[in-house]
Amino acid sequence: MIKNNLINLIRDKRARVGVIGLGYVGLPLATEFASVGIKTTGFEVDEKKASEINAGRSYIADVTSETIKESVDAVRLSATTDFDLLKECDAIIICVPTPLRKTKEPDVSFILAAAEEIKKRLRRGQLIILESTTYPGTTDEVLMPMLEATGLKLDEDFLLAFSPERVDPGNPQFKTHNIPKVVGGVTDDSTETAAFLYSQIVNDVHAVSSARVAEAAKLLENTFRAVNIGMANEMARLCYALNIDTWEVIRAAATKPFGFMPFYPGPGIGGHCIPLDPHYLSWKARQHGFDSRFISLAEEVNSRMPEHVVQLVSDGLNDDRKAMNGARVLLLGVAYKKDIDDVRESPALSIIDRLRSKGCEVRYHDPFISELSFDDTHTASSGEPLASVQLNDEEIKASDCIVIVTDHSGIDYQRVVNLAPLVVDTRNALNGEVRKRSAARIIRL
Repeated sequence: MIKNNLINLIRDKRARVGVIGLGYVGLPLATEFASVGIKTTGFEVDEKKASEINAGRSYIADVTSETIKESVDAVRLSATTDFDLLKECDAIIICVPTPLRKTKEPDVSFILAAAEEIKKRLRRGQLIILESTTYPGTTDEVLMPMLEATGLKLDEDFLLAFSPERVDPGNPQFKTHNIPKVVGGVTDDSTETAAFLYSQIVNDVHAVSSARVAEAAKLLENTFRAVNIGMANEMARLCYALNIDTWEVIRAAATKPFGFMPFYPGPGIGGHCIPLDPHYLSWKARQHGFDSRFISLAEEVNSRMPEHVVQLVSDGLNDDRKAMNGARVLLLGVAYKKDIDDVRESPALSIIDRLRSKGCEVRYHDPFISELSFDDTHTASSGEPLASVQLNDEEIKASDCIVIVTDHSGIDYQRVVNLAPLVVDTRNALNGEVRKRSAARIIRL
């Protein structure tokens, strides 16, 4: 029986795991399996990434080079661009990007490409798991028919499951091993086997009744966040109009021990999940004639926040009798969240685009992002690339306005407010003591 054979291989550490895609999701996953003694192969189309891993070097902040080197030296971890080695794997996990098309519809082309590579080499006795975020039904409506087109049959010859990734880049508290893992198979045998595999590296595995439930759970998690962030952003705009401190309002509401969960406003939403996942859910809803109005409204509110930030800059400059056209604006932080080197869907890109369209001279400082290019990979922005500038006294003083877009920990905000004439704080980075001792005029989201 295929399930029992695979479970025995996993239990005895004789199973070989393959991970397709060695990015923010795949690389941490591969290193976890290797660290518990399971021989793991990472599959990449990028030769540079494969070479870096095989040399024992990490290109992701959440995984240390020491961790990779230890597993590589012990011959437990390797990376390759040779997909023929998929035949040697007992379990294959797909961790590829799932972006949106310009029409805001799901783009599952990377999943299909990975599945095609597996299909060419599929053999009896393999477990296939999809981790890439996608719409409910992808695993059993798209992957299963592709794999069964080989003549092999689900349960008789191979197993198939979905387990959503839940990584939070830059989070020092929650890593792969201590984030509960949701697992849903297309069949009961698939669920049980996939759950057992993940139990080797994850403290808590939560099995659900189907792959569709697991797919929907992932989308609910991030849609919940997007909707509530949208509410916080709308509240921030209202509070600005009423001249009320948004952050004080949230702190006050959060003292209630039940019935309230604090969410915080910001310059927009970014990253690989929250800006994208709600669209996967609303797209699937439309296929069934359902209008997901909450999701659409939250997306509308959140997407307007960069515009609101630019308006705050305009208001501040106007109060100083300065025009936007020709103003020198310095952005602090362009990553989509603090203390990471990822600019995917970052609101900073849209803010830069809007400031440039108003004639501003835009500069930025980010200790994690040395260069910024503008293309349709991330946003509709365009224009000349930018390089991070040093945050020295001269740069701060020369700026007409400084905008805190990403609240990186290593920035001396007290020095910024001592030297800058105007600061727009979109992240509540300037705490009470800093504001109290500020020489700058501060506008808060």
